[in-house]
Amino acid sequence: MPKLKTRKGIAKRVRVTRNGKIVRRNSWMSHRLHQKSKTHKRKDHTEQPVAKGDRKAVRRALGI
Repeated sequence: MPKLKTRKGIAKRVRVTRNGKIVRRNSWMSHRLHQKSKTHKRKDHTEQPVAKGDRKAVRRALGI
């Protein structure tokens, strides 16, 4: 059976931790940051785990 190609678009947006969790960046944090509160920016700066319903599709797209 041939190897699966990695979906590069997803590979650029998510990463797999050492424990096997898939984490992603938060949305709405690329521009217009001057009008967002410091609390909002601080909370959204951290990486979030991928939603449970999307994990299977993301793993398959990454070739894991």
